Amino acid sequence: MSEAAVAVAPNELVLGRYRPLQPLGSGGNGSVWLARDEPTGVEVALKIVPREGKSASRAEREASAAARLRHPGCQRAYALARDSRHVYIAYEYVPGRTLRQALREGAIDDVAALEVAAQICEALAHAHAHRIVHRDVKPSNILLAESDEISIRLLDFGLARMDGEETLTAAGDVPGTLAYIPPERLRGEESGAPADVWAVGVLLWEALAGWHPFWKGSLLDTARRIESGAISLAKARPDLPRPLIALVDRALSVDPARRPSAERLGAALRATGYRRERRGRTLPQVSPPAPGRFAPAAAAGLFAGASAAALPFYPAGWPLGLAALAAGSTLFRERAGLALALAVPVLPLGNLSAGLAWAYAALALGWLVLSWKDSRTGLFFLCGPLLAPLSLLGLLPLAAQRLRGGTARAVHVFAAVLVAGLVAGLRGDKLPFTGSFAPALELDSTRSPLAAANTIWDALSARPTLLFEAIVLAAAAVALPHIRRRRIAPFGLALLAGILAPGPVLPDAAIVITILVTCLGLAVKDRS
Repeated sequence: MSEAAVAVAPNELVLGRYRPLQPLGSGGNGSVWLARDEPTGVEVALKIVPREGKSASRAEREASAAARLRHPGCQRAYALARDSRHVYIAYEYVPGRTLRQALREGAIDDVAALEVAAQICEALAHAHAHRIVHRDVKPSNILLAESDEISIRLLDFGLARMDGEETLTAAGDVPGTLAYIPPERLRGEESGAPADVWAVGVLLWEALAGWHPFWKGSLLDTARRIESGAISLAKARPDLPRPLIALVDRALSVDPARRPSAERLGAALRATGYRRERRGRTLPQVSPPAPGRFAPAAAAGLFAGASAAALPFYPAGWPLGLAALAAGSTLFRERAGLALALAVPVLPLGNLSAGLAWAYAALALGWLVLSWKDSRTGLFFLCGPLLAPLSLLGLLPLAAQRLRGGTARAVHVFAAVLVAGLVAGLRGDKLPFTGSFAPALELDSTRSPLAAANTIWDALSARPTLLFEAIVLAAAAVALPHIRRRRIAPFGLALLAGILAPGPVLPDAAIVITILVTCLGLAVKDRS
């Protein structure tokens, strides 16, 4: 881990104004923290780079380039500061994920790939107009903002070449990432704006084909393939429109003079996308679901089917159909699938108690609103009843690390423990962490949602151990991303103490497995 990654601690002011909230990432050149600018209250992405080697010069170049640019597709830099040990850059904070992460999750279809590439070209055209060449365009330097529409930010101008400033690379050096470096750079020639266009062509080829056009295992083989040029996209995707294939092939021309400018490539991609949209209206086509949606679809189907089967649902024989409907809806519209799955228990609960049905409907609506921005993880709480029979609820903090934000992790883990207790009570099993059976709930004649909610809360309050452990695991889920290598053992002991504090009736093996797996996950995360 870099020195900058451990240079700050949460809640300690940096430069007298920035309060770090949580780490967003780290690497060889430093770390990035979500921080709050105390004088203004604005959240920023605070990049911290050690003042050693070329890292500091690269950071200052990055801030200098960002300060020249005023474009929606370029991440905006608010401030640059230094002290005796580090360089600090305060950027606008945009929640989201990188294009690399989205490609790995299968979340980028053809239309999205064209829109992303067009927006990258527009951001690059703005930079080129200001005589700035990025020189490190790649999927991990493209941020996809969390929004209903695609919105990108071009990151990391640390290797940029700007007129009027000396380059940071010596003669013979090849800046950037090999898989996205153009052949002229490998030949030792100077790179200009066409080098950025080449990189856009590579990532667009990769997004449309599903595999990289040059990566061949070893660096030497990859370099040789780059120098010989890419095969036509038509070989990998003969179904694509010919104008689009021709555009990508031109962007990947070995001769930089034959490549279109970033501005022309962006405009042509938008025109191609429009023609594909019009053709789609004539002959509708349904894009296959992304692989990353199968897990949420399975969760939606499980929740809808299990709740319809466990509760008095009329007419009979609907659980499987509802499960299939919820899963299918989630595959193509995650939010619609989540809403449908959460709505299924309302009517059968009404057969038990009108008050309970209204109380659940209000809770489900609130949960849908809470999960709207990240509907893919909206049913994470199902991990609770799945892990509870194995006495492995202690793994929830580790499993929750895919959720975004400490508050979201705490709420989801807390809910997972309570849902595990609810399911155990409905099935007549022992409650998690207590070894006792759930008390009977008298809800059959309850018409008031407040009375139903009070009855359930009284039942939970009668088993404080369950609430205590839910709070312990929720706190562990929040703290886990901030645990570093030296603190893994104390964290494991604290988690063990929290699980054992109320004297739960659990197999010793389950407790040991929970702690060991969590600590192992921490160690692997810290090493990476």
